[in-house]
Amino acid sequence: METTVEMVKCACSDCVCVVGTAKAIKRDGRFYCSDACADHHPDGAGCHHAGCECHG
Repeated sequence: METTVEMVKCACSDCVCVVGTAKAIKRDGRFYCSDACADHHPDGAGCHHAGCECHG
């Protein structure tokens, strides 16, 4: 049996976002909800999604 994963939690450990694998930012084999999370919050900016307060 084959399973297709369509939604995953953002790979940023502080982030609570769930992102679709088709629209996610993919870096080093991981899925992120935004460039800020994928870039490890270089300027302390969060992902800016409602209800999430991640800043790396």
